[in-house]
Amino acid sequence: MTERVIQVDALARVEGEGALYVKVTGGEVEKVEFRIFEPPRFFEAFLRGRDAHEAPDITSRICGICPIAYIMSASQAMEMALGLTVTPEIHALRRILYCGEWIQSHVLHAAMLHAPDFLGLEDAIQIAQTHPDVVRKALRLKKLGNSLMEAVGGRSVHPVNTRVGGFYRAPERAALQALLPELDWGVQAARDLTLAFSAFDFPDDSGDYHFVSLVHPEVYPIAEGRIGSSRGLDIAPAEFNDHFVEEHVARSNALQGRMRDGSTYLVGPLARYANNFARLSPGARQTARDAGLDAVVTNPFKSILVRMVEVQYACEEAARLIRAYVPPVPSFVTGPARAGVGHACTEAPRGICYHTYTLDDDGRISHAQIVPPTSQNQPQIEVDLERVVRESLDLGEHALKVRCEQTIRNYDPCISCATHFLKLTVDRD
Repeated sequence: MTERVIQVDALARVEGEGALYVKVTGGEVEKVEFRIFEPPRFFEAFLRGRDAHEAPDITSRICGICPIAYIMSASQAMEMALGLTVTPEIHALRRILYCGEWIQSHVLHAAMLHAPDFLGLEDAIQIAQTHPDVVRKALRLKKLGNSLMEAVGGRSVHPVNTRVGGFYRAPERAALQALLPELDWGVQAARDLTLAFSAFDFPDDSGDYHFVSLVHPEVYPIAEGRIGSSRGLDIAPAEFNDHFVEEHVARSNALQGRMRDGSTYLVGPLARYANNFARLSPGARQTARDAGLDAVVTNPFKSILVRMVEVQYACEEAARLIRAYVPPVPSFVTGPARAGVGHACTEAPRGICYHTYTLDDDGRISHAQIVPPTSQNQPQIEVDLERVVRESLDLGEHALKVRCEQTIRNYDPCISCATHFLKLTVDRD
């Protein structure tokens, strides 16, 4: 009986420290493990005893790529617990800020981390040598996302202008309008990159996914909505724990998310797109069609295209909101400390980010739960890996290793903000 072991000790071009182990015996996939060995960070424990207003700034340090996801989910959960309702102007300004994060995060992944897989290159430095226009356009787009975050949040990494109830200071209308020419350029640039990437040679793959995302009747969900799914789920964020559960497995220092019945589900761009295609702008929908995408995409390797469609939408949405922008007065709402429970869910670039907090009578945190998108996607990543390995056993060792690592990168897993080289070990009997 032939045994084949593929061991990837450190994944390249992902944010953090993860590994992969695959064992094939007699032509059958026996074991697939996506291992996260980065040390636990204990943010939920750090929050206990802290004032409610500290949660957004503390949780934003979980990720330097998507701090807005943590700021917005924490802020909205605290506002629910404290009985605060923000104004429409504050809500619109938050959406502009979140658009900036989507732009910079999606472009970083699609053009710098994921595109090399399809071009047969090692990294973005090699892309700059072979496709310099792609890199120049991507860097300018990423800068645009950073500029939006700076204009609204005060800086692009761990913004300092956000708070529970709104913003310390609302930006001047002229400061945001100055970004409109670049946003208009960004719409076309995102479309150009989407169409360029659509020419990649995508593996013929399709998953049977339970798509879970925020849903909204009027807008493509970013910072608001109910939790819905392609299989009929429709719940408020407060009901999250009634339908989803986290479990610990020995091979991972991150909890894994599943449905209460034990089944896997998928969050992120493919889920948002499938559940909310009609809420995209007409321009973004046209770009998707021109790139060969249907209203539902089940090939995970084409997630790179969906991300770029979302970049176009984020540029269009930010421009729309800026043209209608009215500075909120006051720039934040506040109220007395009190006991309460708050829940919130927003759409990080990688999928839904759920927060819930319990406050005591002094408004201090007695319980915190944070469920990031990558922990929810871990079981589904392993399902994808098993399917891809089973269908790719005819590949040589190097090609199969590349295909496995690419399968994980389809998810843009945010393990932490670090990048490591890949080591492969193959044992044969």
